[in-house]
Amino acid sequence: MKIAIVFNRDSKSVINLFGVPNQERYGLKAIRRIAEALKRQGHQVTALEGDKDLIARLEEFMPRVLKHERPGMVFNLAYGIQGRARYTHVPSILEMVGIPYVGSGPLAHSLALDKVVAKIIFQRHGLPTPEFAVLENPASPPPALPYPLIAKPKHEAVSFGVRLVRDERELREAAAAIFEKFQQPVLVERFIDGREINVGLLGNAPPEALPPAELDFGPGGPRIYTYEDKSRKSGREVKILCPAPLSPELTQKARELAVRAFSSLGLNDCARVDMRLDAQGNFHILEINSLPSLGEHGSYVQGAKVAGLGFEALLNRLVEAAGARYFGGAKPVRIQTEAANAPSAIFSFLTSGRDRIERRLQEWTAISSRSLDPLGLREAQRELRKLLAEMRMKPVAALSDESSVMTWQTGKGFEGGTILIGHLDVPLPRDVAPQPFRREAEWLFGEGIGCSRAPLVMLEFALRALRRLRVLHNLKLGVSFYCDEGIDCRYSAKLLSAAAAKAGRVLVLRPGNPGDRLVTGRWGQRKYRFAAQGSPRRLDGSFQMTDPLHWLSRRLDRIRALSSPEKKLAVAVVDVDTEAHPQHLPHAVSATLLMSYGEERAADRAEKSMRRILENNGAKGRLELVSDRPPMIRRPSSAALLRTLAEAARRWDIPLNHESSAWPSAGGFAPDSAPVICGLGPVADALYTPREAVSRISLVQRTLLLAQVLAEAARR
Repeated sequence: MKIAIVFNRDSKSVINLFGVPNQERYGLKAIRRIAEALKRQGHQVTALEGDKDLIARLEEFMPRVLKHERPGMVFNLAYGIQGRARYTHVPSILEMVGIPYVGSGPLAHSLALDKVVAKIIFQRHGLPTPEFAVLENPASPPPALPYPLIAKPKHEAVSFGVRLVRDERELREAAAAIFEKFQQPVLVERFIDGREINVGLLGNAPPEALPPAELDFGPGGPRIYTYEDKSRKSGREVKILCPAPLSPELTQKARELAVRAFSSLGLNDCARVDMRLDAQGNFHILEINSLPSLGEHGSYVQGAKVAGLGFEALLNRLVEAAGARYFGGAKPVRIQTEAANAPSAIFSFLTSGRDRIERRLQEWTAISSRSLDPLGLREAQRELRKLLAEMRMKPVAALSDESSVMTWQTGKGFEGGTILIGHLDVPLPRDVAPQPFRREAEWLFGEGIGCSRAPLVMLEFALRALRRLRVLHNLKLGVSFYCDEGIDCRYSAKLLSAAAAKAGRVLVLRPGNPGDRLVTGRWGQRKYRFAAQGSPRRLDGSFQMTDPLHWLSRRLDRIRALSSPEKKLAVAVVDVDTEAHPQHLPHAVSATLLMSYGEERAADRAEKSMRRILENNGAKGRLELVSDRPPMIRRPSSAALLRTLAEAARRWDIPLNHESSAWPSAGGFAPDSAPVICGLGPVADALYTPREAVSRISLVQRTLLLAQVLAEAARR
């Protein structure tokens, strides 16, 4: 499980600093000790300051989870930065954003931290607590209580400001110091001259009371536990005797009172009840610490140790207690090798490895393999070869060409089975600055991350899941990755067509569209290049001259008019270049034209019209077809494949829709009879731009879908 230890120590990252600052904090050594202990229990751990940036850091560390996936958890050690009820600040944030955490909720913390309210609740529940009064301001009259008395701040912890007073003068001095330093009312209570007993509590409904501990104050000094004692500044050593030397009857009584006090305030998971035992054998509850210290020398940890819980075991029990409270004691899905449990096993494998998936994606985005970069493409090919060799897939020489496309298959081949098609190149021009990998709460950014890198990582972890289940090599599966998406599959088209024709179904690992959409139909695309040549002419006073640029511009308007939504046809000019001598009109012009089309016949008719419009008429020009990417027509044979994907999506509550798209893809190379689905890759945004991104949760969702659909095919 992902566990974020949240604490307050150094950060003052707030909008404004005001009021009483927190003076209570964990040492770095204690935080490291807790983190290392949790790591040894198999958890993935980070430590974060509980300030205004906490939500963003938590979103990066533990992104949104899938249905049935156990979310990460916060191990809350945060005392707050400033203000009253500061223990409640981090739990309130966690409640708001929906992150489980170890420890009590905001209401229980606020009740425990307000010592007066807590004592009133104790009285209402018939729990013994010393008589008390409250000084609301420095002019308040002294309480009608016999001396000696204890004076302490109403809202503080860790014995801040606690004083033993023996007369009104000492009371006034103690109260004045509290009002000045803590700016809050003063709780005054009868001093119970006796032994101080602490009882730790662990768990819920009801909690387990740990063996009581006694504070041994030694000779001399006040018989109260001050902040100076706790911070080792008093010059004396207060020893902890655990188990406390009490009779079995008193031990049981202390435990029962502690459990009742814990329940009266609605605390969760852990707490420590401080009480005094008088000479007559009566216990008096002083207060509850709702965030008991996990310092190795503290009474809470000592009580757990006597109960048989070492430090690691104690922390694990705290995590389990919180987990049972949030998840009803449900255990995470465990890996099974039986085929009947394949969906759960795949789910467990992928969700437990989300960090490995994102790290692998970061590694892939660091490999620059743009369409016109042969060195980068060779590096990407080597990386993919290494992966598929590890998966024990075999290269298919007849369907491979080192410069354009590489195909692999399992030992059973892929004839009549499934072929996965994706591309290694990133279709960006060389002059676009590279984009480094970075995370946001919901999105991952990096060069080619949506169009190429996320589908590659999706392929890798789907194959790893299948190999983990030992079903990969029972599957008729092929993998084809090409290297010329950025130049319209100019060289890979024939081999991709041959591979798709051999398979029984085609899954194209292009990015999913916004709205969690697969693509069941795509338009085709033709690219044309037109070049016209004229004679150089100087610019003079004549307005009757016709140069190639003006000649072409008038015809391009007629070409654009060929576009027709009814005919599923769109024609546009995407690039124009000219050549001209200094002080001359252009004597040469070239243009790139794109045609998107839904039907071959409409495209053929439009091409004929374009050629007629661009007939010579005195200019030396010609129209050339540069590339033709056929449409991926919607076909009835894809319906069963779409249902299979939809059933897998429903199992894990993964949103899944489908649509047609005007963008072309390698799905157009599949024969008309073959089932084909495109856009199976993770949902992407801002494709082919410097802000290209992929949805973090979609990366796991789509990998889960692919692995489950392939696993089901292996069982048939």
